[in-house]
Amino acid sequence: MAEIEKEIGFFEQTDKLISEIEEFSKILDNREEDELAGRLEYLEKIIKEKETEFCFRGKYDKGNAILSVYAGAGGQDAEDWAAMLLRMYERYCERKKFSAVLIDESFGEEGGGEEKKGIKSATIEIKGKYAYGFLKNEAGVHRLVRLSPFSAQKLRHTSFVLVEVLPDLADNKEIEMRPEDIKIDFYKASGPGGQYVNKRESAVRVTHLPTGLTASSQSERLQGKNKEKAMSILAAKLYRMEQEKKEKEMQGVKGQKVSASWGNQIRSYVLHPYKLVKDLRTDIETSNPEKVLDGDLDMFVEEEIKLK
Repeated sequence: MAEIEKEIGFFEQTDKLISEIEEFSKILDNREEDELAGRLEYLEKIIKEKETEFCFRGKYDKGNAILSVYAGAGGQDAEDWAAMLLRMYERYCERKKFSAVLIDESFGEEGGGEEKKGIKSATIEIKGKYAYGFLKNEAGVHRLVRLSPFSAQKLRHTSFVLVEVLPDLADNKEIEMRPEDIKIDFYKASGPGGQYVNKRESAVRVTHLPTGLTASSQSERLQGKNKEKAMSILAAKLYRMEQEKKEKEMQGVKGQKVSASWGNQIRSYVLHPYKLVKDLRTDIETSNPEKVLDGDLDMFVEEEIKLK
């Protein structure tokens, strides 16, 4: 019933948009050029938004998202690359008017001082309309090629970071987890150090014993709140695992090979010897990586949404 109501709502909005376009075409001869240009720009924006929304047909596309970055092969360079990607997605959220809250972070061991350390892993909770729909296709391996700032010889270095994107299932009871299958550990939240270091074991890590999946949260002051958030993330991971299982079963029927593993490189960011960001799924590319790393991801995100 809910799906039918959703479809009816979508077509009602589409009919309203068509009516606006028809009204606009009738009054073309009676408006000044500047006024017509403004009206046309407005309609183009609305049409683009509706086109994008039409592609959000997934069960959780309309909801919030949980995005994590994990440093892979590349040592200190990979940890720095993870920090760069985290910033890129935070800036993207600013552009989309989404809220992005850091809920877990693990710093690298290398580097000169806490403030210079890279990130082994980090997780942000993203809230906004269609946040998951926009970001879900960012999941996969992101590859960086550059002159390493950590190399005395200024050698070219390739680094890899895995991005994981999950739907926020905080209010969803679809995934059931038996208490006896859950292990809960408490630890001190990481931080910049000094007077700000958290001396209480408020951070929480939960482990699903049958699968080995884990989730952590340290953004809240209270253990209970961190436990709730970590359990929500764990539920999302279990949901994703079930979806991947179904996809593999479908592969056997369709004869297609689709990989969602660590080796599924989706995008390359080359800063040296030339500048290029290229999405390997859509072939969309740009020679302005600085703009992309500052959060301007629309060209990649929107094209990938259409493909799906």
